[in-house]
Amino acid sequence: MIEEKGLSRGLRSVESSYQPLVQIDGEAKVMAASNNYLGLSSDESLIGVAIEGMRSFGVGSTGSRLTTGNTTLHELLEKRIARFKKCEDALLFSSGYLANIGVLSSIAGEGDVILSDELNHASIIDGCRLSKAATRVYNHVDMADLKEHLVRSQNKRRRFIVTDGVFSMDGNIAPLRDIVLLAEEFNAYVIVDDAHATGVIGENGRGTASYYGVSVDVTIGTFSKAIGTEGGFVVGSKDVITFLRNRARSFIFQTALSPGIVAASIRALELIQHDSALRDQLHLSIKQCREGLRDLGYSVLGEGTPIIPVVIGDATKAVQFSSALEKEGVFAPAIRPPSVPEGSSRIRLTLMATHQKKQIDGILRAFLKVGKAFEVI
Repeated sequence: MIEEKGLSRGLRSVESSYQPLVQIDGEAKVMAASNNYLGLSSDESLIGVAIEGMRSFGVGSTGSRLTTGNTTLHELLEKRIARFKKCEDALLFSSGYLANIGVLSSIAGEGDVILSDELNHASIIDGCRLSKAATRVYNHVDMADLKEHLVRSQNKRRRFIVTDGVFSMDGNIAPLRDIVLLAEEFNAYVIVDDAHATGVIGENGRGTASYYGVSVDVTIGTFSKAIGTEGGFVVGSKDVITFLRNRARSFIFQTALSPGIVAASIRALELIQHDSALRDQLHLSIKQCREGLRDLGYSVLGEGTPIIPVVIGDATKAVQFSSALEKEGVFAPAIRPPSVPEGSSRIRLTLMATHQKKQIDGILRAFLKVGKAFEVI
């Protein structure tokens, strides 16, 4: 049944580091699907400090933060990410997924309601399910619908509005200024998952709240996208972070991030804050690719983010389209249900600051050839 619907999934082996050109099945391909937005995952200075961190503290963290896994590196990274996000305090998680689950399942409880955008990431959806609060889903970035949910839920003890900052499958940016205004009007709390915004948009890459010039109650994020490493974080007030440190099960019972990863994350934050060259180059490439695809006649979703969804429609056709792209030297897997709604399967291109113009040109040439062959353009 899964195979017949074009929804069967398998693993592909990448045989090199995540740079614009990668080795897959012994052949060089243009990597057009990595979340390594600033190209930092293979940055030599990050690799160097990761090695130093392992030499000083070992390869593994050996336990949870509350037992044996806490080092001065972990504490320093929390201070740095809190300062970067202009918040009082921060807490590290072993992944962004665990951060979302930990925050939503512990902060919201019985008598509360979570108002969640319908295109929020799966980790937000799972966090809502684990919470004892009621969950109401509002139409994607539809502020009139969100307001209606706020009006209807005034009998609830507390209301939490949770949204992605940048939506991972559509590449658009949440209307956070409008969300904050509604939250103020109806005395609600705002929680933002900034996974795909951190390092990419806002002042010095500070994320969605900075992009709009607003403040939110809690920001969740990950180091596994633009930061180039891995792990998750939550930033907010000291009271919120203290509560999570004592109540979030996915923090309490997780093994702490390895010291090398933490050291590399500290270095990455330094680079992002003090040098805009990579971010500037990324946005030039985004503009070139997005405009080129639209000029070819493609339906392209999103706005000025590294996520460039090219809608194909049928799931089987999208898989075949992706395979044809790979034969032209471009690696960009198809995205199908349940990751996206039925009938909206797509090629989700993601760009890196380290892509060269000639590689973007190559992506566009491949889309021209394959699009004509499949009668998409």
